[in-house]
Amino acid sequence: MRRIAVDPRSDWRERADAIGFVYHDTDGEPYWDEGAAYAFTLAEIEDDLEPAAEQLHAMCLDLVDEVVRDQQLMERLAIPREQWNYVAETWRTRQPSLYGRFDFAYDGTGPAKLYEYNADTPTSVFECATFQWMWLEDLLVSGALPAGTDQFNSLFDKLRERFRALFPSGGFVHFAADASAIEDRQTVRFFEDLASQVGIEPKFVEMKDIGLAADGRFVDTDGYEVQAAFKLYPWEFMLREPYAPNLSRADVRWIEPAWKSILSNKGILPLLWERHPEHPNLLPAFFDDDPAAKILGPKYVRKPLFSREGANVEVIGDAAHAVLDQGYGAEGAIRQAYAPPPVFDGRHPVIGAWMVGNEAAGIGVREDDTVVTRNLARFVPHIIEA
Repeated sequence: MRRIAVDPRSDWRERADAIGFVYHDTDGEPYWDEGAAYAFTLAEIEDDLEPAAEQLHAMCLDLVDEVVRDQQLMERLAIPREQWNYVAETWRTRQPSLYGRFDFAYDGTGPAKLYEYNADTPTSVFECATFQWMWLEDLLVSGALPAGTDQFNSLFDKLRERFRALFPSGGFVHFAADASAIEDRQTVRFFEDLASQVGIEPKFVEMKDIGLAADGRFVDTDGYEVQAAFKLYPWEFMLREPYAPNLSRADVRWIEPAWKSILSNKGILPLLWERHPEHPNLLPAFFDDDPAAKILGPKYVRKPLFSREGANVEVIGDAAHAVLDQGYGAEGAIRQAYAPPPVFDGRHPVIGAWMVGNEAAGIGVREDDTVVTRNLARFVPHIIEA
């Protein structure tokens, strides 16, 4: 694994805008950065990253099966008591999953280490599946990359085929998000397009505009019943909304299903470590109140059970670390061993390893100037060297 300098395409912004990747700059700072790329060997992909993602995913599914049978574990993960049966039922009936993203620390010299599993509402999927691949194709055509250069990226095709498997007869599916959040809306548009390619009729509705009919079922603004819906809205919010009591009786097939509320919770990190101690892809992790956490020493990372893009993640023992406070943490926290991302040219890359169904489907690399990957981290494309 190495970071290489690459000449950006002169028209990349226009090309990004043309496909709907309009959030390539965020708050005046570049989000997409093609002035560099991360180069991997085929062995690093096939021997390290791909099997790590698939094995960890299998371990996570085993954990879900255990958690839904154990009220103490449901409570430990701050799943609202009133929703325990509903979450468990979505697992017992094996409501299917579409996708998820593991975040790894990896530098090519040792096993990938799991930071967390973004199993419910992972972002960066659109740019990873489409614009990153377009970048590779353009550079191959121009000769900027040698023939035979590849990319670990079957994300687009696997997502499309997963939609086909989830809805083999096509049909009408709602797609829901916050339309005022540009990245969320464009990401959902990407999924709508994928779904339409396999015979699904998509209809967008804002999460805030989903209402309740007299019979307790969910309806959109036109009165159409919500029967199947892809949503880019986290379960930890949905399970606490005023409409939460209706979730179990509204009979909606949500993508992602409610059992993903377990895996999108950072509390799975100590639970995985407890069940698989010394696993090469895990970091030591403990709940905040566990006396065993003292083995982490004076420097460790404290993470809320629920947070996004580095919010309220603290590096304890590092006075220089600035915490991005967005109000997370009321439900509890975990402690994880301090294992900062590697440094390449002063940047800290984190590998996002995508799962579609139960298969690894590609990677995306985000890099930050600090050891905690935050909302302004840059997306940098990658290659597999010929």
